[in-house]
Amino acid sequence: MANHTPTMKEIAKHLGVSVTTVSRALQNHPRIGLRTREQVHAWVQKIGYVPNSTAIYLKKKCTFNIGVVLPFLTEQFFSLAISGIEDTTMSHGYSVLVVQSRNNFERERTAITSLIKHGVDGIIVSVASETQTYLHLDEAQKHGVPVVLFDRVIKRAPNSCVYSDIVVGAYEAIAFLIARGLTRIALLNGPNTLQATEERLKGYVKALQEHQISINIHYIKSVNLTKEDTIRKTHELLNLPEVPQAILAFHDYVALDAMQVCKERGLHINKDISFVSFSNLSFCSYLDHPPIASIEQFPYEMGEKAAQILMNALSHPETATRQEVVIKSKLVQR
Repeated sequence: MANHTPTMKEIAKHLGVSVTTVSRALQNHPRIGLRTREQVHAWVQKIGYVPNSTAIYLKKKCTFNIGVVLPFLTEQFFSLAISGIEDTTMSHGYSVLVVQSRNNFERERTAITSLIKHGVDGIIVSVASETQTYLHLDEAQKHGVPVVLFDRVIKRAPNSCVYSDIVVGAYEAIAFLIARGLTRIALLNGPNTLQATEERLKGYVKALQEHQISINIHYIKSVNLTKEDTIRKTHELLNLPEVPQAILAFHDYVALDAMQVCKERGLHINKDISFVSFSNLSFCSYLDHPPIASIEQFPYEMGEKAAQILMNALSHPETATRQEVVIKSKLVQR
């Protein structure tokens, strides 16, 4: 009896409640009172009870696992989004499996296929920079696995999606620079495959046009998000007859690489050339000369909302409909 594994029935008997109550309490079901839930959790922790995942799957046809596929977990933006996803899903009794695409479409497609084979109940995806189709997302839906997109989304896809208002963010960034008397403003944009790249360009052009500033196509560069390409495109900007007075960067990481090039070329950051970027990541506060402003996109809230939509789709599949949620961006001056 020393190796006896306690059962849910024994837990229910000890606490004087039904097996259903114990089961729901372990899943933090809202119908179960807080005091009862705390009693159940305290007792199962004391006796070392671990729910039988196989039995749960056979009964409910779910594993209480969800998959998350994103470009790079090392980027602070995505780690913050993961925190929002985890906090939401874990409160519903789910575990999170994270896979990196590394901006490669084949890795993303393979990751989603693998997650389906491992029996995840749902998937949250921020697409790779190479991704231009959503057929692999359709495959998940065919297997009864709902998919929610966040940040990097494909709006023409039938999946629910959560993203930042990039057009407004870019517009406000350029308007901010113009208000400081800067008119030669360059754009280090993302890969043309990303929908956000087009939206960032749209906001950039709109702001220049409304302020009656000519658009110089030589000031617009697309980078593939590698350090090497950012360095190359920044040198191209600095080699122009009229060097830009400011640069709007795809995100803080691109801005940092571009700023390093400027410093190596003898330019003083935010004096000879100013920077505004997207993301507003916390590490920039440790720089001696950070970008003078950044567009906060609220990755935690974005991940949180994507997870809420997925949880609703799993809890109420019969009434779940496609949702498109826009998280308002905010210009943060430094």
